[in-house]
Amino acid sequence: MFNLVMLNVDWNNDRQAMPLDRLFEYTANHIRTQFHEGNAPNLDAMMRLPCLFMEEGDGDEIAYVGRIFNARIGGAEVVIQCAIDREVPPLRNRFIFEHRAAFDMTQRFEFSRNHWAVKDADLFQVLLRLQRVPVRQRPVVFQLAEHEAVDPQQASAMMPFAGGFNPVYASIEGAARSVGLRCNRADNIWENHEIMQDIVSLIDRSRIVVVDCTDRNPNVFYEAGIAHTLGREVILITQNPDDVPFDLRHLRYIRYLNNGEGVARLQEELSARMRALLGR
Repeated sequence: MFNLVMLNVDWNNDRQAMPLDRLFEYTANHIRTQFHEGNAPNLDAMMRLPCLFMEEGDGDEIAYVGRIFNARIGGAEVVIQCAIDREVPPLRNRFIFEHRAAFDMTQRFEFSRNHWAVKDADLFQVLLRLQRVPVRQRPVVFQLAEHEAVDPQQASAMMPFAGGFNPVYASIEGAARSVGLRCNRADNIWENHEIMQDIVSLIDRSRIVVVDCTDRNPNVFYEAGIAHTLGREVILITQNPDDVPFDLRHLRYIRYLNNGEGVARLQEELSARMRALLGR
């Protein structure tokens, strides 16, 4: 499934709004039901889907693939923050109209109406079949999904598992919670038989990854490299500046002390940094 958001706007502006009563127009009833909790739309679940951003029209208008990373209802409007995926080439509306059945857009008038629909089609599979959109090369030592699916509410911590770091992890969790995120690290999830696969999967769906360079843990450095390669927002922290690898010292990091006052201060600094990254 994918979100279809049709508005006559400049999609390079990441904040848009539409009337609430246009939500779920041209959406099948069984999908509409699936994305409701009681009488309210489940925006968190909808944000996990990829999105096709379009203007009205069936000609040379330009459409983009991307994601909605924040959505809220304010009065009679739905306000969204979105990001265009620059790795996917822009589309022309005429192309989408020509193949509208594949995109689950069978009603012609839908191309002339501002609305937000959820469509019962795999957006990337459709594009791969019709346009051969390039996908990333697969690694061999762990598995990555063919297309990323970042969870807008997910943060993660890459750090040593030693008991002395538990207060530090609690501080990271508290910072994430203060900005509306949930935080995990690999020792509190078990989704795969191999811990490396759990770690990579967690990084891949994380909005923000906090990396603790303290004690120069080689596993943590490996995980930092994965996070940077996948294009995640990485926040470096350390108790000792000398533990930050030479190749990363040009990046800003947060230095902290591993005591009560130090981890409290760390939580404050992490909260501020996360809020800035999220644009909140």
